[in-house]
Amino acid sequence: MINILQLAHIYKSYGIGTGVETEVLHDINLTLARGSFHALTGPSGSGKSTLLNLIGLLESPTKGELIINGQNTNQLNDQELTQLRGQSLGFVFQFHHLLPAFNALENVMMPAFINNQYTQYQAVKRATDLLSAVGLADALHKKPAELSGGMQQRVAIARALMMSPPLVLADEPTGNLDTHSADEIFKLMRKINQEQDIAFLIVTHDPRLGERCDLTINLIDGYLR
Repeated sequence: MINILQLAHIYKSYGIGTGVETEVLHDINLTLARGSFHALTGPSGSGKSTLLNLIGLLESPTKGELIINGQNTNQLNDQELTQLRGQSLGFVFQFHHLLPAFNALENVMMPAFINNQYTQYQAVKRATDLLSAVGLADALHKKPAELSGGMQQRVAIARALMMSPPLVLADEPTGNLDTHSADEIFKLMRKINQEQDIAFLIVTHDPRLGERCDLTINLIDGYLR
């Protein structure tokens, strides 16, 4: 089985050199295989957001090795990290962060504009196919304000898949939805995971969602339990 993510002895501290150093992650060791479907749970303040920021290459660890898709991130400069993030990671957030001035199709195409890896025709086709796959074939030209919360989250999931990443990081993806919509979004992510062999790491406070994942990783006070 191929590993898409490996964290070895990861530590994260803030305030280094200020005399008020705070270590928020302690000796984190974690491996995710390609096509896995895991939940990351833990109380508020346990370090979940910090860990997700490290995996998402938005912050760097103080110590330890973080390997994504075979690349040791310690050896990469900022430009290379940005490229790796764009090619290997998709992001889904609790709040959709869709651009209100653009329609669903344009929002999904946004990563292609940033990464500049598709022609205009290819980008339109890819985004159209993705929106069809998440059940929004009839909403291509609707703006976020014209869509329900669940539909907006479907657009966000399609956007996360635009560059065909092997790993999607989802931060409370159902936290802002009603029970029915949350269940539909979970089923959609699971379907994508199984059909496309894409790994998902889902941060959630919802124990019901965690129980439906292949494995639950519990973070307490900066330690994996």
